[in-house]
Amino acid sequence: MTELKVNTHIDDDQYYWFTINRPDKRNAIDYDVMNELKSSLKQVRENPAIRAFIITGSGNQSFCSGGDLSVFHALHTKEEAYSMLSKMGMILYDLTTLPVPTVALINGTAIGGGCEIASACDQRWALTHAKLGFVQGRLGITTGWGGASMLMEKIPHASAMKMLTSAKTYTASEALELGFIQKVVPFFEPQSLQEEIAVSSAVLRSYKKSVISRWEQTALKERMLAEIEQCSVLWEQDEHHDAVKAFLESKKK
Repeated sequence: MTELKVNTHIDDDQYYWFTINRPDKRNAIDYDVMNELKSSLKQVRENPAIRAFIITGSGNQSFCSGGDLSVFHALHTKEEAYSMLSKMGMILYDLTTLPVPTVALINGTAIGGGCEIASACDQRWALTHAKLGFVQGRLGITTGWGGASMLMEKIPHASAMKMLTSAKTYTASEALELGFIQKVVPFFEPQSLQEEIAVSSAVLRSYKKSVISRWEQTALKERMLAEIEQCSVLWEQDEHHDAVKAFLESKKK
């Protein structure tokens, strides 16, 4: 029996849990995971009883290592790249504008697209050993799923630019200082979530509606799509393909 790439459940507090279950791939995103995430977000929107959406990775090594390069390296042209990038980008826009609070529990390494997923969430909590970074620049591209636009909405401009332009991997405590992480803990306790998300679904959804209204007024979706368009231009350049090839070959050694 094939192991599921995603595990989901709704707990007693009516929190919807979405766990990426590809530890052998450092919980990388492929098309199957994309489709599962899209389906789960639809369920949350349509179920008024759900009070929060929690996303994490299986194991304690990786939250998410971004897009699965072994799958997406087959995309060469701007058009091919845009098809994949915009698909995930709009899924992350759906996550950003989900009508309930969203929390990324970063249980290990979160790099590239993993940080973009975390940026889509209202809060980001990290385990002490977690490492995080928008490392896309090392592969000759920018954030490809709208991550820069979402990041600019969540943390101060200077901190966002530092994280994006350095292409550096930060410790959880460093990311906390930059405002990207809200809480660093040795382990995740359900009680902590209960304390942070304590009111009724109706109240939670009302608060979230206020911030979603602001993002709609400032055309966040359009800004994300423009960002994705720029990434797809860079995607078809030799710099990106050469960097991906070198990365994949280094993994074989």
